[in-house]
Amino acid sequence: MKRIATKVCACACALALAASGSAMIGCSGSNSGNDGAQQGATSQQAGYTFTDDLGNQVTVSTHERVVAGMGSFANIWELAGGTLVGASSDAFSDYHIESKAEKVGDFSSLNAESIIALNPDFVILTGASSGRGGGVAQTDLKDTLQAAGIPVAYFNVTTFDDYLRMLKICCDITGDVEAYKDNGTEVAEDIDAIKKKAEGKSAGSVAVLTTYSGGTRVQASSTQTGTMLAELGASNITDADKSLLSDYSLESLVKADPDFIFLLPMGDSSEAAQKALKDQTTANPAWKELTAVKEGRVITLNPKLFLYKPNDNWDDAYEELYEALYETPREQK
Repeated sequence: MKRIATKVCACACALALAASGSAMIGCSGSNSGNDGAQQGATSQQAGYTFTDDLGNQVTVSTHERVVAGMGSFANIWELAGGTLVGASSDAFSDYHIESKAEKVGDFSSLNAESIIALNPDFVILTGASSGRGGGVAQTDLKDTLQAAGIPVAYFNVTTFDDYLRMLKICCDITGDVEAYKDNGTEVAEDIDAIKKKAEGKSAGSVAVLTTYSGGTRVQASSTQTGTMLAELGASNITDADKSLLSDYSLESLVKADPDFIFLLPMGDSSEAAQKALKDQTTANPAWKELTAVKEGRVITLNPKLFLYKPNDNWDDAYEELYEALYETPREQK
């Protein structure tokens, strides 16, 4: 791959451009931007300018050499019609990107020197502070990358609306209108149709259990899966008892007695996660007394749709949940 000679060279070029008033470096804005990327991004003669999810104003002048620091973001960039020269390791293992790109580290420990050596036009990173596999601090790379004259944008993607917003910006940068239609608006139409089927229905209460090798956690209604379930008419048990989010126990689950239990094995080993669930939960005789267990409404979710971001398959995730809530045979109450 093409590499620049040294980081010093990149920084010097950036300073020279800045002196001439034509540097394309994204700068920090005064707006906190926690509500998401600004929809009204503008196309200027100097490049494409938008506001990212952390409130930073970013200008992308060219997009021939792009690096993504998350597998799901690498996938989104390709769905927008772009190609990559670098990506985090999960882009290859979990999303099987098509670009002939180089690995720049795990998403929780990206290598800034590896990114800069690829001489990127644009870098896409996550603004999240934590995530699967440990602490994520990609925001710490901002100053280093910008000092090298590299535009960097941060996105926070939890829900489908977040995905659609990011995809729109990426498609605006690449200019691929059809990609936004195929991988965005058509998926949104399918999701709207699924939601319409659920209008006026109440699925009852649900618990989403994320199982790790070291334990079990209960997901809130604001998570990726929790949001979809809420939109489909389900009531998350954590909405009534916030203590479940920090202090899960079988006793608390029995007390809540949800109508549905959704399981999501997580971590390096699904077998270890299932063993942890058995040791801490399902081996206990009280587990069998739960309504969801007795009535056969314990569902193990597809990790490709719920552990990872489904992106252009988000409609499949909604459909899987809808079928579990309303089309699986259940006792009448």
